[in-house]
Amino acid sequence: MKLPKKLLVQMLRKMLQIRYFEEALVDLYARGLLPGIVHLSVGQEAAAVGVCENLRKDDFILSTHRGHGHFIAKGGELKPMMAEIFGRKAGYCKGKGGTQHIACLDFGSLGSLGIVGSGIPIAVGAGLSAKLRQTDQVAVSFFGDGASNRGTFHEGLNFASLYKLPVIFVCENNLYGEFTSQKRHQTIVDIANRAASYVMPGVTVDGNDVIAVYEAVKPAVERARQGDGPTLIECKTYRWRGHFEADPGQGERYRTKEEIASWMEKCPIKRYKLRLLQDNIITESEIEKVENAVRNQIEETIAYAKESPFPEPEETLDDVFAD
Repeated sequence: MKLPKKLLVQMLRKMLQIRYFEEALVDLYARGLLPGIVHLSVGQEAAAVGVCENLRKDDFILSTHRGHGHFIAKGGELKPMMAEIFGRKAGYCKGKGGTQHIACLDFGSLGSLGIVGSGIPIAVGAGLSAKLRQTDQVAVSFFGDGASNRGTFHEGLNFASLYKLPVIFVCENNLYGEFTSQKRHQTIVDIANRAASYVMPGVTVDGNDVIAVYEAVKPAVERARQGDGPTLIECKTYRWRGHFEADPGQGERYRTKEEIASWMEKCPIKRYKLRLLQDNIITESEIEKVENAVRNQIEETIAYAKESPFPEPEETLDDVFAD
């Protein structure tokens, strides 16, 4: 599949935005400037971008506690996103959602959710809504390997298959459910094999190859839009950081340094830049220009968040619809 240069460069820019945004969070968290904790997806950028570049603005995504990359890939602006993580009023959720609960309906992000597997039934509901309204929108649910053991996963796939809903289930298999290796919580190697139980396509793809992800998701999106039902896509990838930023040794209690280093050698951005250069899509100077532009954007984003005011105490119950 030959992809246009504009799309290929856009995917590089999005991956760099995710990487530099989250690397900035590493430093900000270490200096005590962020409330709460953060779960980062450094090393997993290709999966988010490869999926979301197939989607329209009016398509839906449901994200996870490790959701910054999904939000950026779907079209989230960096300044209000960083402001939200800082707990500031200028954030997407007025500072009340924070890192784990960012949402914006304007471009189809129905929310990042802290409870494992909880986005799956919501994505199924969004798919049902699209079918009942007779639109050709699709819904994507991102989740990890651990979530594929939960009842919400099996119930969601079963319901979506039964009613041929336009839902794409994307498992970002980073090999660890929190602190537990996949080998210790599943007997299967490829989670995509579980699709067979629900009579839907199951695809396993290199989640560190953004073009491979894009090409795997494209027919799934087309299938969903045409009314042919859901697909389960498993992206094999790896998180470089710990489960969260307070994870002692960044996960070295349950992972070896050698394992982490081997996956860092498979860096999705490094691999992608090399491919673009080898295919004469882009030059070194063009890559450097994109990198510098994104770095400057991140600096402006941090300054914007720091300068933004906190919500007023009397605004505590605004936008709260239940008690």
